[in-house]
Amino acid sequence: MRRFQFPTWVDRLLPIAGAGVVFLALYVGGAIYVGDAPGTLDVGYMPKQPVPYSHAIHAGKLKIDCRFCHNTVEVAGNAAVPPTATCGKCHSGPVDGVQVKTAIHTASPKLSLVRESLTTGKAISWAKVHDLPDYAYFDHSVHVARGVSCVSCHGRIDQMEEVRQVAPLSMFWCLECHRNPDPNLRPRELVTQLDWKPDEDPADLGKALRTEHHIDPKVNCSTCHR
Repeated sequence: MRRFQFPTWVDRLLPIAGAGVVFLALYVGGAIYVGDAPGTLDVGYMPKQPVPYSHAIHAGKLKIDCRFCHNTVEVAGNAAVPPTATCGKCHSGPVDGVQVKTAIHTASPKLSLVRESLTTGKAISWAKVHDLPDYAYFDHSVHVARGVSCVSCHGRIDQMEEVRQVAPLSMFWCLECHRNPDPNLRPRELVTQLDWKPDEDPADLGKALRTEHHIDPKVNCSTCHR
């Protein structure tokens, strides 16, 4: 009986198949590495920023409202990163040779990149701390309008020298709040008052606010996955 022999062209496929296996292994390994990276999942993720901006000073000591810089949280899905012009309201150098009297720390070396950005118009490349997957939709304005405070997701930003991630931002974590939003609800006008504590039972207040704001705890997949 004649033995079966593979065609000669099969030999040429072996290097291609080997390269494919190596590529697949690298791709899967890279996907796992990126998916499990601190910037993707880890509580405590705190990237280095190009400018040493202290929320503890600005939001904490100086009591600057979150909306002064993140001025779209009430009207848009994204909490806009402030343009350098916002920083310039307090830290700009001389304008037409005349120093603005209200400006402070205009010669600080820590703000050299801010002054450069104001001069050139080139935006500062801030590092994103809270980065949701592209397939998950989150609308800041909807949450703020329902009385969900910044502190519920971002923690006590007003006590942070450098912003870090304090919540896992996982689907399970989001669903816990959507199914029982009462503990995270407060009067709308107090959303950005991060140190606020209710005088009454938080459960009773949350239940009353949920009714007042017409919040339905039922979760639909299409709410976040559009």
